[in-house]
Amino acid sequence: MNTPGTIDRPLTHDPKKQAPMKPSPSEPAGSVIPDFTTSSANTLRQNRTREMQLIPEAMARAHMRERLHEAERERRAVRLAMARRMQRRAERASLRARRALAMAVMQ
Repeated sequence: MNTPGTIDRPLTHDPKKQAPMKPSPSEPAGSVIPDFTTSSANTLRQNRTREMQLIPEAMARAHMRERLHEAERERRAVRLAMARRMQRRAERASLRARRALAMAVMQ
């Protein structure tokens, strides 16, 4: 999403020369703050684009995704530890069975 004219790469860095935000057709009517024509309102509003208002949501989603990945890694580590523990237990049981068999054969 690095095409010119996006929030990441604006065509110009001068806010007065940038095109005003237009509401998208998928957005409900009245959800976008109307543009003001006074220069003070434009300077106050220049950093309040829809994309910037959604940044906290995107950050929260990224944070939750990272927490989910972390929880999955933790579950995998617990399963691996449990599998190793069970493997050692099975090896000990196998050795006990071999010893018992050897003792039975010798008598």
